[in-house]
Amino acid sequence: MYNGSRFEAPQLVPERLLSMANIPRICVVGSSNIDLMFRTPRLPRPGETLTGRDFHFGFGGKGANQAVMAARLGAAVTMITKVGRDVFGEGTLRNYQAEGIDTIHLLRDAEQPSGVAGIVVDDAAQNCIILAPGANSRLTPEEVRGAARAIEAAHVLLCQLEVPVETTQAAFRIARAAGVRTILNPAPACQLPDDLLRLADLCVPNETELAELTGFAVEELNQVETAARQLRQKGPGMVIVTLGARGATIVNDRGAERLAAVPVTPVDTTGAGDAFIGSLAVFLAEGQPLAEAVRMANAVAALSVTRIGTQTSFPKRAEVEAFLRNRRLDG
Repeated sequence: MYNGSRFEAPQLVPERLLSMANIPRICVVGSSNIDLMFRTPRLPRPGETLTGRDFHFGFGGKGANQAVMAARLGAAVTMITKVGRDVFGEGTLRNYQAEGIDTIHLLRDAEQPSGVAGIVVDDAAQNCIILAPGANSRLTPEEVRGAARAIEAAHVLLCQLEVPVETTQAAFRIARAAGVRTILNPAPACQLPDDLLRLADLCVPNETELAELTGFAVEELNQVETAARQLRQKGPGMVIVTLGARGATIVNDRGAERLAAVPVTPVDTTGAGDAFIGSLAVFLAEGQPLAEAVRMANAVAALSVTRIGTQTSFPKRAEVEAFLRNRRLDG
């Protein structure tokens, strides 16, 4: 349960405790996309054609990315999502299976194609993204309610905004009734009903999303803190703002705290926020204190930006532990 500063694993009867072997259980309700990534010297201007120097095809979608990140760290992950009846949907299914993610609730839409994202990354590791959601936009509250047992069995429910808001609300209501803690990544940013925010134990926006949700300027760190406090007044139990190279700011009933990022030389920042959130869910489900969970998630995100791609950049548990050990030795 969530107690304001950390998540504690729910009490399980002995036979269930033995069967799950203390593995954190994460349920993700969210999007599945195919990423088409282009590397260019700089981001294009309106009307301009640029010649890319490289191209990568990969699996993405914020929901999928966060699910894969959690699975790479050893969590038992269930994905509730919808894809098209097309080659991209079949590839997405195989990718989840290869990552060890439970796909019993992967649904197929007969009319809409699978979601696709076009991503341009420049030499400064900045990116812009065009998203065609396709089947993601057809995941319904009724379909989520049909997967209620998967939500109720989780330690953490993790949602974003690349499926309909009412679908996310339905998932959060199921989780709240079952005592499952909820993490909302409000991306892509839009105006949200206060009811959804009140159902979020944790709300994790980046700076752009925080500004969209509150209407506050967030250029300075003190402005970030003010905006995060404003967002928290709308209902979330806690707000964690991801700040890229500036780390993350936590705002809860104990006040505000900023935790520094791990310094690295970035190659590609695509998916860094998803690496942070997916790993944060795992560390909190394992019972890590909040500040330590955020520090560890910062390290995972930092490691991911030193590599090309989205899911392909996500480290496994042993890599994260080695990275953290080396950083402690260096420090």
